Amino acid sequence: MSQVFEGYERQYCELSANLTKKCSSASILDGEQKKQKVSEIKAGLDDAEALIRKMDLEARSLPPNVKATLLAKLREYKSDLNNLKTEVKRITSANVNQAARDELLESGMADAMTVSADQRQRLMMSTERLNHSSDRIRESRKTMLETEELGVSILQDLHQQRQSLLHAHDTLHGVDDNVSRSKKILTTMSRRMSRNKWIIGSIIAVLVLAILLVLYFKLAH
Repeated sequence: MSQVFEGYERQYCELSANLTKKCSSASILDGEQKKQKVSEIKAGLDDAEALIRKMDLEARSLPPNVKATLLAKLREYKSDLNNLKTEVKRITSANVNQAARDELLESGMADAMTVSADQRQRLMMSTERLNHSSDRIRESRKTMLETEELGVSILQDLHQQRQSLLHAHDTLHGVDDNVSRSKKILTTMSRRMSRNKWIIGSIIAVLVLAILLVLYFKLAH
């Protein structure tokens, strides 16, 4: 297993345990203390998402047999992160509702006769719109992260294709070298055959000349 992945994994597990403790403590707080604790948790969630992305990139760069195991573990960590986000959303919603109730109580104590059903309805609608806006922001952030992950995956695929093309180019270059060497060998063999032909022809000519000389001397005597 990759040591880099294990390092990210260890950091995420420690951060997840810390966030879980903070969520438990935030649920029993109120007021400014609760807001501060929720802000710390949200910052921790951003760090956890960054670690998830790093682990995903590292896992995808490993061999297939190792990558499959790490991606399975990564899915569990993503599920854990989603559970933490759900818990933070619940705490935040409870905080908003509590703030709305406090505001209503204070307003009622100040002037109970001026608070009407329409005003309470508008306050509830404002709270609901605030919750919807927060959800849309989180969804937009999620979409941005998914788009970033898709871009990284495409870049990795392009890198692999480039490596394949470079390997094919090297193979063709090796074939060209082999063809050149074969051509040189054939040229050398052709030259040797031509030289051998001349040598054999010269030997035959010498033999024919010798035979003619022998016949001449015999006939002359």
